[in-house]
Amino acid sequence: MPAETVTRTQKAQQPLSKILAAEFKTIVAMTRIYCRDHHPAMEKSAGVCSDCQSFLDFARFRLVKCPYGDIKPTCKQCPVHCYKPDRKEQARIIMRYAGPRMLLPHPILAIRHLLHDRRPVPELPKRGRKAREAKNKND
Repeated sequence: MPAETVTRTQKAQQPLSKILAAEFKTIVAMTRIYCRDHHPAMEKSAGVCSDCQSFLDFARFRLVKCPYGDIKPTCKQCPVHCYKPDRKEQARIIMRYAGPRMLLPHPILAIRHLLHDRRPVPELPKRGRKAREAKNKND
């Protein structure tokens, strides 16, 4: 298992494209709001407790591996279930709580997320990750 953890950590450190970085920024903002209000007594580094940081690491790892790449739909709309059931429920709880509270501290992220949620789900790319990696090498 340690080898898997190292691999996951290394993959989570890969740079995200501009679009996926904005998606991750939204997830971070929502998680910070949730953590601030639900885990006030816990020791925090980078604005979140260790449990929430673990969730953010998992979310970033899944974004790096997303078969849609830059045309990724919102997780709620996505036909590919890449989150484990417990993580999916954690994401749902965090987003359900923090979503309405995002408008004042992060209005642009909140509005962008709402608009993104209304876009139609694109067709799954045929070659998935390999096509994305080849595209990234060409950029």
